[in-house]
Amino acid sequence: MRRYGEGPLAGQQYRFRPGVYVVLPRGGDLLLTHQSAPYPEVQLPGGGIDPGESPLQALHREVWEETGWKIANPRRLGAFRRFTWMPDYEIWAEKLCILYRADPVYPLSAPVEPAHSALWMAAERAARELGNPGERAFVRAMLR
Repeated sequence: MRRYGEGPLAGQQYRFRPGVYVVLPRGGDLLLTHQSAPYPEVQLPGGGIDPGESPLQALHREVWEETGWKIANPRRLGAFRRFTWMPDYEIWAEKLCILYRADPVYPLSAPVEPAHSALWMAAERAARELGNPGERAFVRAMLR
């Protein structure tokens, strides 16, 4: 499986953390989430899969929490790994990032996840500004 970003640090223990993320296109734009804390970053909506939750259940939950939107027709695009410090949880994680493409249907509410807001951005710009190289690569591949 392809890895993006830095490799694992020698001697560092990592917690395995599977998660789901989604590309949500409409026209030439993507529905993204802006996380303002602990540092500002533009991200694909998504996050960790909770115990007992299927990837698709997690996908719908995470999109609603981070953007407030309902989605439909999720289709798996692929997956990648990354090794990173997660300041929100204060852990070093080996993240398995499962990527989907889905249709944004309509907003249900404001985002409920603290420090998150929904953001529409041109897909070409998102391919440059997303916070991690794996997400940028999947958006660039979608644009081809």
